[in-house]
Amino acid sequence: MFLLVGLGNIGSEYELTRHNFGFLLLDKIVDDYGFTAQSKKFKSEVFSGTIANQKVLAIKPQTYMNRSGTAVIEAINFYKIDLKNVIVFHDDLDLPLGKVKVKIGGGHAGHNGLRSIDECCGKDYWRLRLGIGRPQNQEYETADYVLGRFSVEEMKTVEKTNLKISDLIEEMIEGKVESFMNKFHL
Repeated sequence: MFLLVGLGNIGSEYELTRHNFGFLLLDKIVDDYGFTAQSKKFKSEVFSGTIANQKVLAIKPQTYMNRSGTAVIEAINFYKIDLKNVIVFHDDLDLPLGKVKVKIGGGHAGHNGLRSIDECCGKDYWRLRLGIGRPQNQEYETADYVLGRFSVEEMKTVEKTNLKISDLIEEMIEGKVESFMNKFHL
């Protein structure tokens, strides 16, 4: 079984914010693959379905970003999911908007959601890094930027990115990470 985790913050005030890019991508995949909504458990919104003939559980932790790990570890423990079958979708300041990178393990780079998952679960899970760029205005606080809403123009890039990832997520599930990245960048 695979576990897809979309990171974000709960509440209407955080909808369509840069920090909720992970939620937005998970919503797209859940919709595109016809996942079934489950009852809330693991401190998360839970969905289940199939991608590339594999059972997939998809969760949106409802714990706020800095406690995401508590939700992820509950799902992992309940279903006995191997950490290498966990893919976390998260926003990344160090990549330009619409750029994507995939890696397994590594540091959290100050991302509180990843920090929480690392503390609760370990580091050897897949991270699908979703670029949001850095604020152009140096007076803009980083926290205000990541919690700020995408502009209409930025949302077009977000939707295009999510569509492309959703179309290619089977490659990730099949373990073809290099193929995923090559096709994404074409």
